Amino acid sequence: MKIPFSPPYIDQDVINEVVDTLQSGWITTGPKVRALETLVADITGVEKALCVNSWTSGALLVLKWLGVGPGDEVIVPAYTYSATALAVLHMGAKPVMVDVKDDFTIDPEKVRLSMTAATKAILAVDIGGWPCDYNSLNEIVKSDAVAAQFTPANEIQAKIGRPLLFSDAAHSLGAIYNNKQAALAADITIFSLHAVKNITTAEGGVICLNLPAPFDNTEVYSWMRLNTLNGQTTDALTKSQKGNWRYDIVSQGLKINLTDVCAAIGLAQLRKYDSELLPRREAIFNLYTSYFSTKDWAVIPPSVAEGVKSSYHLYLLRIKDITEQQRDAIIQLMADAGVATNVHFIPMPMLTLFKGLGYNIDDYPVAYDNYAHEISLPIYSQLTDEECTFIAEQIEKAYLAVVK
Repeated sequence: MKIPFSPPYIDQDVINEVVDTLQSGWITTGPKVRALETLVADITGVEKALCVNSWTSGALLVLKWLGVGPGDEVIVPAYTYSATALAVLHMGAKPVMVDVKDDFTIDPEKVRLSMTAATKAILAVDIGGWPCDYNSLNEIVKSDAVAAQFTPANEIQAKIGRPLLFSDAAHSLGAIYNNKQAALAADITIFSLHAVKNITTAEGGVICLNLPAPFDNTEVYSWMRLNTLNGQTTDALTKSQKGNWRYDIVSQGLKINLTDVCAAIGLAQLRKYDSELLPRREAIFNLYTSYFSTKDWAVIPPSVAEGVKSSYHLYLLRIKDITEQQRDAIIQLMADAGVATNVHFIPMPMLTLFKGLGYNIDDYPVAYDNYAHEISLPIYSQLTDEECTFIAEQIEKAYLAVVK
């Protein structure tokens, strides 16, 4: 068998939606983007959702809106993809890295110990579709001690009166927390719509606004939408209407809008996400779990707890008592057998950029331990049960060849 790691889901409905966009004569930001925003807001329960051209662009826009800059700190987990911290660095602020828990998500106690007067946000990362401990994180940011030391630098920060709880939910569209959509657990949540995600627009992201009173999420959406288009008061679709050519530039905006031709892909997928795509991912996840739960060398990734449920984006299998080198040897044997696997992620303190900034992996022992033992298995809707069984059997075969 030849099994890729994460091909996009492209069926006839997706093709028809894209063709409809192409034939409409309007391919940049327009009605398809608005329809996707509305559908995301409906599914997640947030007041407003704004599409952008990547998760990273969305994070930059949120940090820009919050006014994060030099001298500010944003707490991030050491175990995540680099974009989480790069967004903070691009704003001139400092990413304060903390260790994670055994379930891969940011450790609230480490967060608590890292809070300072300069902390403007906590950027928590859901890993593999598994949500962070948002109850504990909310308790921290809303505590009297944190509020007392919080030092706002602008009206927006003063209005919130505490650090922003900001969710990097690149992996977790459709996850459940406190028996509700996980996007309702943080002030602002950003999903990724990248090519390998559960729902894709080829490249893209969506900002979900759940800001508390006295914020008006519709007003914040309007500001952010304007700032996805260079701070221009009239978008291209409106300008194309008869007599509507005039515009103004009212802020130093970005150019990070999603296009209709991309939104069409995600729109067609999202319409069947709850009924078809997500249940199939769950079934594949459970098939793996059924196989590996009988192996004393396998650590099963979390998927369900009281009030919490994964979006089944990744199957983060860990193998006990192996070295990083043995893990890599297993991955090579899987490749030789025709199965593409992956590792999520190389902790940021192990990467050249962050090592050069003074971060040291020795300060993040849980992150390193998770990484050294982890192999991500293919999990996507097109996989058959036969292919999943083959993948699981090949993992066991490779493990025995390397370790035994």
